[in-house]
Amino acid sequence: MARPASSQPTDVELQILRVLWESGPCTAREVHNAMAADKQTNYSTTVKMLSVMFDKGLVTRDEVAYPMTFSAAVSQQQTQQTVLGDVIRKLYDGSAKSLVMQVLSSQESSAADLAEIRRLIEQLDAARPEPPGDRSKKRR
Repeated sequence: MARPASSQPTDVELQILRVLWESGPCTAREVHNAMAADKQTNYSTTVKMLSVMFDKGLVTRDEVAYPMTFSAAVSQQQTQQTVLGDVIRKLYDGSAKSLVMQVLSSQESSAADLAEIRRLIEQLDAARPEPPGDRSKKRR
């Protein structure tokens, strides 16, 4: 039994999307040439992948242009959020805290990275509405 098609990009599709995010609209040949340094693939495979990605809604194509050009249909940030959201749900039972704890404990972070993370946490905390009854704590 075949498994249902995923709307999530595969590794190869992510490589193609990276080319489109970095370069903007490209022909299939331009995408193929950009990927040729990393991957040994046929031009026809690149064309087929772009067709599959179009069907999945990952790319758009300008059929008026000759040769036809392809663009990413979703931004890099949207794709990162979607893929990361799936990872959080599937591997961390929906707990962003568990993901962050795993990331921070699995690799060394620079002091600058940790300072930036602290700033982000402070911004998020400051933007959070005060729960009723906690108003006295924030008064100065």
